[in-house]
Amino acid sequence: MNEPGFSALLDQETLARRVSSGEAPDWVTAHWTSFREGLLGERNGSPFPCFFGVESVEKGWPLYTTVSSTTDKDALLTFRDTLLEYLAVSDDHAPKSSFVVFFRPDGATTERDYHERLWHVLQFLHVHDPDPWPDDIPTDPDDAYWEFCFGGEPIFPTCRAPFYDERRSRYCPVGLEITFQPRRLFDGITHDTEAGASAREVIHDRLEAYDGVCPHADLGDWGVAGDREWVQYMLSADESQFPDACPLRISRDHPKAVDSPFDPGPAVGVGAD
Repeated sequence: MNEPGFSALLDQETLARRVSSGEAPDWVTAHWTSFREGLLGERNGSPFPCFFGVESVEKGWPLYTTVSSTTDKDALLTFRDTLLEYLAVSDDHAPKSSFVVFFRPDGATTERDYHERLWHVLQFLHVHDPDPWPDDIPTDPDDAYWEFCFGGEPIFPTCRAPFYDERRSRYCPVGLEITFQPRRLFDGITHDTEAGASAREVIHDRLEAYDGVCPHADLGDWGVAGDREWVQYMLSADESQFPDACPLRISRDHPKAVDSPFDPGPAVGVGAD
């Protein structure tokens, strides 16, 4: 952890120090500034909705990396390895340590562009996952108990992106940003616990105040009939640009990256140069 460069796994202190020293590329500095100000600032007189996230950043708990391309195979393989490292060390690093990933802007302009990039990245991770899909997680994204898995763990990825003009809690002016949270981070605060129900109420109240609009209709809870995980990863702003169905193709066959029909194939969009 904290090796030279910005594609390594970085703790918050190291990332902030490298940014303040001028070592970071402009896009990394812009991402970190946007993320920190978004989580620790206020809008409409309200703090950022997820108080768990606010506390985490205040205490320096998250781990970070940057990815130079949403499409380049080598960049995504490096990211794959960094995500595996995060899963291995996060519990020892800090309680509730999420993984924040900043992607270099690559010419995406529309909401559809960002959906394509998110699902390409997740499909790439699935195809190049060194571990099989967990036996207890369905492979059908239309199942209420489905969720994205990697490294043998269920994970909840959430995105910020430039196209969120109204839902500013999901807004990042720089480009794609994904925060990965393993399911284990939610132990004790799921919807079926008193603490979880209370947290959800507070977060939804703060969300409405912060964004100035009602919470998104697709926000839900894992395992609840009618709720779906995949639609929450990158909430829609314009439904006409949102995928009609989950773009991920999940296989229990393993390994998947060798002559696999599930290979993500040619990169979508444009490169990072």
